[in-house]
Amino acid sequence: MSNLHDSAQRYGAVTRLLHWGMAVLLGWQFVTVLAHTLVEDSGLDKFAWGTHKATGLLLMVLVVIRVLWALYNSGRRPAPVSSFARIGHLALYGLLFVIPFIALLRQYGSGREFVAFGMSVMPGFSDGKIEWMIAPASLLHGNLGWLLLFMVIGHAAMAFVHRRQGGEDVLARMIGR
Repeated sequence: MSNLHDSAQRYGAVTRLLHWGMAVLLGWQFVTVLAHTLVEDSGLDKFAWGTHKATGLLLMVLVVIRVLWALYNSGRRPAPVSSFARIGHLALYGLLFVIPFIALLRQYGSGREFVAFGMSVMPGFSDGKIEWMIAPASLLHGNLGWLLLFMVIGHAAMAFVHRRQGGEDVLARMIGR
C-alpha cells in the first residue's frame, strides 16, 4: 500500500499532513485569541484577529476532510490504544467542527457579510439580526474553545505519556517512524 494511506502500524502521509497542519492552524487560533485578549487594539491584535474567522473556517473544512479520509482508511488505521482514547479523539473532532459551526451561525445571524480568503462566504443582510443564531455562539464559542485548548494539551500530554511508559509509541505513529 502507498505511504499516502494509513497502515496498521502508522498513519500515512495524508493523515499526518492533515493532523500537523490542523495542529499549526489551531495553535494560530489560540495565538489570535491571546493577542485579542492580552493586547487588544495593538498592531498584533489587529493582524492576528483579522485572520481568526478565516482560519476557523479552514479548520472546519479540514476536519470534514480528515473525517472522510479516516473513514476511507478505516480498515487500515492503527487501532486506538483504549476506549478512552477513541472517545477523546471523537470529542476533539466534535469540538473542531462545532466551535466554528456555531461561529458561522452567529456570523450569519448578525447580518454581516463574511469574506474569507478574498471570497464571499456568506452575504450580509440588513433585515435585522436573527437572535436564535447568535445566542448559541455567544454563549458557547469561547468556552468550548478553552475546553478544546485543554483537551489538545491533554492529547499531546498523553502522546508523551504513552511514549515514556514504554507501551505503544503513538507519537511515532503520527510522526511517521
